[in-house]
Amino acid sequence: MRNEGGASWGCSSHCRNHYTNSSRLSRATAQEHQNPGMLVSTMAEDPNRVEDPTSSGIRIDTDQNFTNTEFLTKCNEYQLFQLTKLCRDRLEQGIEEGVDKVSLLLTNEKHFSDQEHQKVTELAEKGNRADSSKLLLNLVMRKGSQTQRVMWESFVKMRYELPKLDKILKEIQELGTVKSHGSESFDFVNIVRGLPEVPSTLKDVQQKHKKMLQEQTETLRVNTILTKEKVKIFQLIDRYAELTIISNVRDRTLVEHELLARGRDHEEWREKHLQRELEKIRTDQLFQSSFSWIGFLFQKAKSLFWQSNSGSSAAVSGVPGIGKTTMVQKIVYDWATGKIYPDFQFVFSFKFRELNSINSRINLSILILDQYPYFGNVLGELWKNPKGLLFIFDGLDEFKDRIDFADNRRNTEPQFMCTGPECWCEVSDIVYSLIQHKLLPGCSVLVTSRPTALHLLEKAEISVWAEILGFVGEERKEYFNKYFEDQTVAAAVFKHVEENEILYTMCYNPSYCWILGLSLGPFFTQRNRKQQQVPKTVTQLYSYYIYNILKNHGREIENSRDVLLKLGEMAFTGVSEKKIVFGNEDLTMYNLQPSQFLSGFMMELLERELSIHNVVYTFLHLTIQEFVAALTQFLTPEPGDIHKLLSEADSEEDRRFEIFLRFVAGLSSPQSAWPLKEFLGPFSQQTTHRVIDWVKSKVEGQIGNKASEAGKRNLLNTFHYLFESQNKALAQATVGSVEILTFSNLALTPIDCVVLSHVIGLSDTIKHLDLQNCYIQYEGLQRLELVLHKCRVLRLRSNNLGDSEMKLLLAALKNPDSKLEELGLEENSFTDSSADDLAFGLSKNRLLTHLNLSNNKLGDSGLKLLSVVLRNPDCKIQKLGLADVILTASSAEALGSILNTNQSLIELNLSSNKLGDSGVKQLSAALRNPDCKIQKLVLMDVSLTSSCAEDLASTLSANPVLTALNLSYNKLGDSGVKLLSEALRNPVCKIRRLWLCDNGLSASSIKDIAFALSTNRSLTELDLGHNKLRDSGVKFLSEALKSQDCKIQKLRLDDTRLTDSCSDDLASALSTNRSLIWLNLELNSFTDQSIPAFCCLIKNNSSLERIELWKNGFSSTGENRLKLLQGIRHGLSVELSSR
Repeated sequence: MRNEGGASWGCSSHCRNHYTNSSRLSRATAQEHQNPGMLVSTMAEDPNRVEDPTSSGIRIDTDQNFTNTEFLTKCNEYQLFQLTKLCRDRLEQGIEEGVDKVSLLLTNEKHFSDQEHQKVTELAEKGNRADSSKLLLNLVMRKGSQTQRVMWESFVKMRYELPKLDKILKEIQELGTVKSHGSESFDFVNIVRGLPEVPSTLKDVQQKHKKMLQEQTETLRVNTILTKEKVKIFQLIDRYAELTIISNVRDRTLVEHELLARGRDHEEWREKHLQRELEKIRTDQLFQSSFSWIGFLFQKAKSLFWQSNSGSSAAVSGVPGIGKTTMVQKIVYDWATGKIYPDFQFVFSFKFRELNSINSRINLSILILDQYPYFGNVLGELWKNPKGLLFIFDGLDEFKDRIDFADNRRNTEPQFMCTGPECWCEVSDIVYSLIQHKLLPGCSVLVTSRPTALHLLEKAEISVWAEILGFVGEERKEYFNKYFEDQTVAAAVFKHVEENEILYTMCYNPSYCWILGLSLGPFFTQRNRKQQQVPKTVTQLYSYYIYNILKNHGREIENSRDVLLKLGEMAFTGVSEKKIVFGNEDLTMYNLQPSQFLSGFMMELLERELSIHNVVYTFLHLTIQEFVAALTQFLTPEPGDIHKLLSEADSEEDRRFEIFLRFVAGLSSPQSAWPLKEFLGPFSQQTTHRVIDWVKSKVEGQIGNKASEAGKRNLLNTFHYLFESQNKALAQATVGSVEILTFSNLALTPIDCVVLSHVIGLSDTIKHLDLQNCYIQYEGLQRLELVLHKCRVLRLRSNNLGDSEMKLLLAALKNPDSKLEELGLEENSFTDSSADDLAFGLSKNRLLTHLNLSNNKLGDSGLKLLSVVLRNPDCKIQKLGLADVILTASSAEALGSILNTNQSLIELNLSSNKLGDSGVKQLSAALRNPDCKIQKLVLMDVSLTSSCAEDLASTLSANPVLTALNLSYNKLGDSGVKLLSEALRNPVCKIRRLWLCDNGLSASSIKDIAFALSTNRSLTELDLGHNKLRDSGVKFLSEALKSQDCKIQKLRLDDTRLTDSCSDDLASALSTNRSLIWLNLELNSFTDQSIPAFCCLIKNNSSLERIELWKNGFSSTGENRLKLLQGIRHGLSVELSSR
């Protein structure tokens, strides 16, 4: 691949298109890292379904070129009003990012006054885009149908700029497709003409049913370990905190630990939410396809036009503890109290874990009567209107039977078919038939599941896919405010969590919030607790959780250490076997008895088997099971080979032991162990020492294995062990001598950055930290802020950093102890607003010598601010990258002043800026100044023509310092290069490396260049690639290469239209040349006819180390002949394939 001679600039190219698109490609790559979970496989193999890149929901195949205007023109005024009204909630979100442009279009069309436009844009400029879009729609709805039509037309124009708006329009497009199949007119009024009347025979039972469900769901039972009460009961509406649900289902198979993987994904999605790119969905929208009124109308329209009785099925995914079951409880409660889903006359909710107790065939009627016996005499009436029924099945992942939606036998073999409510079959057949609309077609079904079981629904007829992300933004704070009655305590706990990043990041999951509340509450409510003892690692947090159980319930058992040891052994077996539900036989096996004490760890689940009611148990959360499993390793009197156990656990490819191992490492820390020793006695010192030794060997083994992504991830995971251990001596012993840490191209979460900051903070030898393309953004950089100054080389390319992040970097630059010498900030989002902070940082830093700001948005104004500090005699910057930073000729004066005064600057990259001839003419004047110290200047793709060649030639003739000049991808032409060639013959000119790739050169230019080469003794590298030199041009060049005065070592002639006609000339010239070490002839038209000449060249030129011949016209036989030549000389490389 082509490189302009200095890899530090990061400006590589192989051809013109590759280079000129490099900025755009790099930004596209950064976009991909912002959305790693968005591109997912389809949920079903239906060829008519297509994948939306922003959603994994399934859509009907549509014409992508459809503009929606045809459908809009056929809507009359009232229909358009109805459409706007029904879509309003989503439109408010959909246009937020472009609300100012919509307002401008309406203003230009005279539908908004200037004052109205100003009000809308002022709100947007202040960051209140939600209020701005709400105001715009308010104004439009007041103004009438013509304004509404113009607004919709503006939506069509802007759809591709606004993904959420585009999604709405695609759904309208689908609606138009339905209409075209069914009717010439589309009547919104008829579709939403009103709710169906409940038959008189069902009114009483509906009222009773709602009352029953309300009583069942209005309270929330919460396990507690802080009081003697086993369970506390709260009103649901007092404790329920809103969750963020998105209309996407991401990865359906997990490689990493389920919670950990979701946590990483969640960080990315949370950032998207903050940028207003996430569509937040309410639970009352789950049965509107794609969570929209448009989709609701689409479903209604299908029923109206095609007489379909098909209802909707929705699947909601979420990791353990994220709130699926509580969400279901809230949905049932809200329906029973008349707040949501008025279309449904009856709602029936089931838990899969309870359905597991049914071990015989059953029918739907009995299933309902078992739970709701008051339906006994009216079920027949109920079945007459399936559209009014909603069935909810919670926890598919807990169901003991596998429901195979791809099994065709269910459609053909009677024993698998469930065709009516009275049909006797397996529970799995009933669930299958309801979801697939084979039983009670027209009813709706909601299924919840962990992501690990979601693949079971891939072939199911699911119309709505959703995922619970948990808490986003202020929702975290809301949870703690509702958790603690004392708002002072709530504020103190949340402040502590917010300040301890690893705890704060955990708070996306309500279960983690619950554990945090239980564990941290006492520190802020009991005066005898010291603030400095508040837990900061996850292991410390869980230690206090166990401490509270032991303190409040430990007296209920004779030997708490013995009970925890047995419980931990059972927990470890569960982690090993991926088992989370335990029966009485398991408790008996480990000699455990149900107790108040045990309820702090496990909760009872009722499992019904015919008339017998059995109880099974599960840990309150998977991480509690993992912690207890880790704890038992330190309690066992005979630890055995703990090193072997840990190594085997670490080798599991599915990483089921990852959190367990972090807890083991954490429990080796005195800070984590001491709260528990009060009740459990001393930990095994032998185990503690062996764990520390294992962590040490693990870290040391990974330090040198960081070339691959897996190696980097494993190293990072071992750093998590170090963090949890809080063992300063261990960290210094393992990473104290490490000089280079590279995690490039590995997505790092804020948690990872906390861990990395901890490790770097304990090392005084880190010289090079490479975090390129790690997507760390503001939160990650904030966690690293206190240690960045310790690094000599810091690479932060492509991390979506912006102006706010520059303020964090400023702290590192101005730190009096800063060791920063090289700083790479290319391919981020810095603007001129960053320049002031950066300039201040540079003015305080006397060590920084390399600064790369390429591919940012500094502009002329930003450069002007930077030029002040760059002109300062104390500025030590030697290499400055300013490629593609939106400079114009207006910056030439500032650049010139830098070159005239800065005595340190020796390399400057200005590629891909629109400097033009006028800008370079001013620059050339500065380059001729004797005080200018620039040795390397990169001017690739800066819009040059032959008009500036005279100034450049004058510079070369007058400047003996400049040794490297890159002018590739401009339009100097033959006349321009003729002037440059004359300068090359001047003895003052000391240019050693010259790049003229893709400059519109012909054979005429080469004659002049060849003449210069015959006398120039300094030029060692010449790039003439991607010019139409042809055979005649190379023949001129060959003559010059024969000269003993020619010192060319590297020569690029790729894609120069060469054929077999010039191979003999080249071979003859280069066979006697003793300076050439690298020759590029790729992308030409050489054939097997030239092979004898190349063989002669390679054999006779003893200095040649590398020749590149790929993408020519050689046969496979010819290529094999050339490959054999590699063996004739040590170090010789004959390249015949692209790298």
